[in-house]
Amino acid sequence: MLTQIQQALQKLTDKLGAWLDGFILALPNIAVAMLVLIASFFVARLLKKGARKGLLKATGNLTVVGVLSNVIVALFMVIVLFVILSILNLDDAFTALLGTAGVLGLAVGLALQDPLVNLFSGILMSVREKYSIGDLVESNGYFGKIEKINLRSTIIKTPTGQEVIIPNRDVLQNPLVNYTRSGERRVDIDCGVSYGDDLEEVRDIAVEAITNSDIELMEGKPVEIFFKEFGDSSINFVLRFWYNTTMQRDYFAAKNQGIIALKNAFDRNGITIPFPIRTMDFGIVGGVRLDDLYPSGELAASSGTNGYDQSSN
Repeated sequence: MLTQIQQALQKLTDKLGAWLDGFILALPNIAVAMLVLIASFFVARLLKKGARKGLLKATGNLTVVGVLSNVIVALFMVIVLFVILSILNLDDAFTALLGTAGVLGLAVGLALQDPLVNLFSGILMSVREKYSIGDLVESNGYFGKIEKINLRSTIIKTPTGQEVIIPNRDVLQNPLVNYTRSGERRVDIDCGVSYGDDLEEVRDIAVEAITNSDIELMEGKPVEIFFKEFGDSSINFVLRFWYNTTMQRDYFAAKNQGIIALKNAFDRNGITIPFPIRTMDFGIVGGVRLDDLYPSGELAASSGTNGYDQSSN
C-alpha cells in the first residue's frame, strides 16, 4: 500500500515538474504575448477614434457610428487573440473551441434572423445618401416625413400626425419614393369646361392665370395644360406646373393658389365649369341656355300646345 502511494506521489511530482519546465520554457512566449496584449489595447483605442472620425464623414447617425466602430475594434481584438494564441502555441485548442462556438453561433443566428436583418438594413440605410431624417417619402403604402432611423426600424410621421414604424428590411427591399431629394414637385389640377367653350381660349386663359399668379414657379418649366377626355357634361383637362418645395404644406398651398387663380380667370372670361349634375342641352351647340332658345312667353305657349293647360287643373 505504501509503495503504491509512493509511486503515485512520484508520478505527481514528475507531472508537476514537467509543467514547471514547460512554464519556464514558455516564459519568453508569455512575456511576448503580454506585450502584444498591452499594445493591442492602445492600438484598439486609437483605431476606435479613427473609425468614428471616418464613419462620421459617411453618416451622421451616432448610433450606427458607435455600433460599427465597436464592431471594427472587436474584429481587431479577434485578430490579436489569434496572434497571442499562436505565440503561446495554443492554436489547436483554440481551433476546437472555435468550432464549438461556430455551431452555437449558427443556432443563435437562425433564432435572431429577423432582428439581425433589420440591424444590418439600418446600418446600410444610414450610410446611403438616398434618404435621410426629415425627408418626405412614401414607403410600404405610407406617406410622411422620416422622423428617425434606428438600427431596427424607420419611423415615418404622416401628415395627419400619426407615427408609423416600418422595419428597416421592408424599407430597404421595397420601392421608396423621395419627394425631398429633387427639391421640386409638380402640381396637377384637374378641371373641366363646358362643351360650348372655345378650348383654345380655355387653354390660353388657364396658362395665363397661373403664370401671372403669385405662385413661385420653377424657371425653365412652363405651365402646361392637356385636355384628357370628353366627360358626361364637360371636357376634362389637367393643368400642370412645377413648384420649388420640399414641404407637403407648401405643395397644398401652391395647389390652393392655382385653383383660386384658375376659377377667378374663368369667371372673368365667362368660361363655364359645369356642376356635377345631369343637365339637358336644347341647343345644337353645347352650352346654350333654355331661355335663349325661347324668348319671353314662347316657352309657356309651347307648354300649352303640348296639353299642359294650367287653367284646367
